[in-house]
Amino acid sequence: MRIAILADPIDNQQAGIHYYTREFLTHLGKITTQNEYMAIRMSPAPQISGIENIVVRNYPKIPGYKAYRMFLGLPRKLSRMKVDAVVEPAHFGPFNLPARIKRVTVIHDLTPIKYPHFHRFHSQILQRVFLKGILKRASLIIANSRSTLNDVIQYLPSANDKTEYIYLGKDPIFKRTLNDELIEEKYDLHQPYCLYIGTIEPRKNLLTLLKAFEVLKQEHNSTLELVIGGQSGWKSKNFFMELDKHPFRKDIRLLGYIQREDMPSIYSHARVFIFPSLYEGFGMPVLEAMSCGTPCIVADNSSLPEVGGLASDTFDTKDFNSLAALIHRYENDHTYRDDRSSLAITQAKQFSWDNYAREFDLLMTNLLKR
Repeated sequence: MRIAILADPIDNQQAGIHYYTREFLTHLGKITTQNEYMAIRMSPAPQISGIENIVVRNYPKIPGYKAYRMFLGLPRKLSRMKVDAVVEPAHFGPFNLPARIKRVTVIHDLTPIKYPHFHRFHSQILQRVFLKGILKRASLIIANSRSTLNDVIQYLPSANDKTEYIYLGKDPIFKRTLNDELIEEKYDLHQPYCLYIGTIEPRKNLLTLLKAFEVLKQEHNSTLELVIGGQSGWKSKNFFMELDKHPFRKDIRLLGYIQREDMPSIYSHARVFIFPSLYEGFGMPVLEAMSCGTPCIVADNSSLPEVGGLASDTFDTKDFNSLAALIHRYENDHTYRDDRSSLAITQAKQFSWDNYAREFDLLMTNLLKR
């Protein structure tokens, strides 16, 4: 069976969807399968081994060409290619396909629907206008966690019989890596620290983390620093206002963008990784931290307890006192920390891109038998 995957995120993004699409296709190209997979790309490089790369260029300087390509150009190309199914990894399409071609859409989260105020207005509108129709027309919907699957079914109950989930995998660079020179010289980190890595935006609930750190310093006499890695995102003004007036501002370090190859060391040196987000479809930083043997504290919502499993501690999403107490335990109870570190590595082993590729291929095979 001929299956086309719309792999634009490899060429036009650098965020999570880029890494997802790249890793997914890289491992899909390595498995033994009777299906024939093709990646529809904007650019001929980098090539993906084991996958036929077909270039359908975009011309962003031509007004309206992006919409033409999405709604007319690509559907015509795919129809001429006589594909049996089309997969959209970025959950926005596929559009305008002949009825004989099966549609597969991948849903990473439903943040624009569940928490529209965390998104720009045009993003909210696009999701409200198109998403329900995309899901209704899909032959198969693939979510990345049980939590996201439940969100899809709650949003569109008729999707119950055509929605599956497959857990994402982990990049092999994320493993325990203790590089004191990198930590001390490049990042100027000399004290024990607790860590957050992710975008600085309201959905990540960083104001609760700042309050918890204040309680940690005032009531528990902590010597930890709070290290925050990641770029500023949408609506981050309130975070920086609270940060500027924080009574322990000198003990809070902002690293900004961290090069991917440096992240394993940043994770590995942390006493504990904290992910207080209000909602996640999966929570990739939690998996990255666990892969490095770093124990995690996560908010008790959405997919976070599911991904963290028994290797993570949870707190009520807005309860900064509870969060502070958990951080304090990791700072002082070394036996407990070592035990949770071992559990983190064990939990992380359950997630692999090889497994994702095999399960995806099986879903495609079963879909095309219908």
